Amino acid sequence: MTADAAVQPVAGVDVASQTLWERMDKRDLARTMLVGVSTILVLIAGHAGIARLPMGVFSVLVLVIGCWEMLVEAWDDLRKPRMSMELSMLLAIIAAAAIGEWVSALAITTFALAAEILEDLSMDRGRDALTDLMAFLPARVLVRRTADTGPGRARSADEAGAPRDVVEEAVQEIPLEDVVVGDLVVVEPGGRIPVDGVVENGSAGVDQSRLTGESLPVDVGRGDHVLAGSIAVSGALEIRVERVGEDSAFGQIIATVREAQDSRAPVQRLADRLAGALVLFAIAAAILTFVVTRDARATISVVIVAGACGIAAGTPLAILASIARAAHTGAFVKDGTHLEVLSRVDTVVFDKTGTLTAGRAEVVSVHPAPGHDENEVLEAAATAEWHSEHPLGRAIVALANQRALTPGEARDVVHTPGLGVSALVEGRRVEVGNARLVPGGREVEAPGGTTQVLVAIDAEWVGTIVLGDSVRDSASACVDSLLGMGISVLMLTGDNEATAHAIAEQTHVGDVRSGLLPTDKHTVIGQLRAEGHVVAMVGDGVNDAPALAAADVGIAVGSGTDVARESADVVLVTSDLMDLTRTVQVARSARRTIMANFVGTLIVDGIGMVLAATGVLGPVAAALVHVTSESVFILNSARLIPRRRSSEESPSRT
Repeated sequence: MTADAAVQPVAGVDVASQTLWERMDKRDLARTMLVGVSTILVLIAGHAGIARLPMGVFSVLVLVIGCWEMLVEAWDDLRKPRMSMELSMLLAIIAAAAIGEWVSALAITTFALAAEILEDLSMDRGRDALTDLMAFLPARVLVRRTADTGPGRARSADEAGAPRDVVEEAVQEIPLEDVVVGDLVVVEPGGRIPVDGVVENGSAGVDQSRLTGESLPVDVGRGDHVLAGSIAVSGALEIRVERVGEDSAFGQIIATVREAQDSRAPVQRLADRLAGALVLFAIAAAILTFVVTRDARATISVVIVAGACGIAAGTPLAILASIARAAHTGAFVKDGTHLEVLSRVDTVVFDKTGTLTAGRAEVVSVHPAPGHDENEVLEAAATAEWHSEHPLGRAIVALANQRALTPGEARDVVHTPGLGVSALVEGRRVEVGNARLVPGGREVEAPGGTTQVLVAIDAEWVGTIVLGDSVRDSASACVDSLLGMGISVLMLTGDNEATAHAIAEQTHVGDVRSGLLPTDKHTVIGQLRAEGHVVAMVGDGVNDAPALAAADVGIAVGSGTDVARESADVVLVTSDLMDLTRTVQVARSARRTIMANFVGTLIVDGIGMVLAATGVLGPVAAALVHVTSESVFILNSARLIPRRRSSEESPSRT
């Protein structure tokens, strides 16, 4: 079986829950047992003195049955050309059969078929690390739709032109494939979230461990984004669909893995070249052995022992397993090439807004004037800003909602562009804005890059609210971990120098360049690459797309724009920047594993050829060494496969 066979999950079948026996190809097992038993029979027949002709005819028949699929795949490899386990072992089997070493030929075939079963099972485990994610999504979902609208066309009562209490809404159960963007999906407590979308109603703790590996649920409520593949462990949710099926985070991961299996990373192409070189070297060594020793058995043993299968099979498995592991840590890598390049990155460039920061205004602090308290100031400001569309106003209202404050009724609301807003609240004039609107107000000490909003009641200053684009919780930890890995970190932003340095100080970024246009960012990336650096660019917006495309590896945060995600080579599904460092660690681990397989294969083959040429290893022993070393290297790559969770496993709770 070739390493780049496509993932083809079967609908309704949870392949991850199948036992080893259920997953095993029974035809491969039957062939292996047939050849194994035949090996013993031929060995007994030889000791019993049975004529070589019937024994040879029987052996050839068994070899044809046992090696037929191996022969087909080897022929395909020859045409590409590419070295594989099938081609390497077939050369050894033909060589043994050519000199009448029937027991050796059959024994080698038995070992090869057994090793192929091991390889198939290991590759299946790598694929299951992702295909079990898709099997985890529910086949049918609950959707709330109005009676007079079709799929994806849910309208409000006002849009429908009828009073709100006349339009009937009903919850329908429909197949997941019938859900479209705009539908309102209902997820009951303990239910699986089938789509990417925004919570419109309800609140719940959401377990995202199948996507991110994070064991603790995340609390979500109205306005929060949720991802397909998560579980509402407590509470019910109504989610407005933004992405479904292959467009969802889950679907993109699965599609990515399918494409990745057909892509050949530079390290995998190197593995193919090394595998081919090793086999050619083995043939040359075998010819030299025969010239020197005139020993056909020793010559065949040299050919048999020198297999490059540990490289040929272990490398794609390591790449596939690492892509699966990256997905489980909260990122998906679009193909093996990007994973390999990511392992060599020495410089990471961050955009600021929406990447190191949340990209939206939030209340940083509330400073009440003497004789007043925080909630009084916040409640007054939220009442005046209740219907405001200004980002600062929405941030103030959001914090008031979070603190469960009850706003009053605002009348005579006046919005003055560039100044702020004023409103009459319970007979008192509330003003929220800058110093020009609230001349008696006082600003406070605050971090650079923030905005201060003054609040007055009846012309008396009652407090100041400080707002800013808050730094992501994971930003400083991500930067620290990258620096600890020996990676240089740089921040590029179009913002002013004061704001840029304030954010850089909070995130521990030492190299900052501000006031840049998108074309300037692209130029900086080009300069870094020209200096010999392997550069990863992390961004989220449309203006980051040129830089993402120019970098050796473009990385988009999941909350970013569609353009950024399309331009990127790696996407951080949940926008947790620590997923970036974990993905770099996974990529480096994959490279270390592949290089260990390289070195191990060279050592084993070198020692094995010397022992075979000197007659210490016969054909059967050489085959055993060949298959054992291959199995060890395959299992070494299989260590990278993330632990599977069964669909019955309970989500974590706190």
